[in-house]
Amino acid sequence: MNESESRRPRPPITSTDVLNWLETTAASVQAGELSAPELIELLGELRQASTACANASDWALLAAREEGASLRQIAPVFGKGYVRAPAARLEKLHRQVQNSGQWLEILRRHEQVSP
Repeated sequence: MNESESRRPRPPITSTDVLNWLETTAASVQAGELSAPELIELLGELRQASTACANASDWALLAAREEGASLRQIAPVFGKGYVRAPAARLEKLHRQVQNSGQWLEILRRHEQVSP
């Protein structure tokens, strides 16, 4: 690993983290340790986390383009290697903001308003 890779920020959660959590939580449900109201509360928290991850993904997409990444370079992370998916997402984002800094400011304001 080079110095650049060691300084690169890591996502706060990975698919492995989620799968491990899911397996542990599923075992708790099967053991009767979680009630329906507790599961509904978890569902709400997961939905909020999902939205936060999508917002972070949008920020990274905008920032990557600002740093010179092409749609062809970005496309593989959207799956199937098509440039249409990131292009469509960028188009939608650009209706709201011009750059990643503006998107981050919207997210900050939203977080201040949210409970």
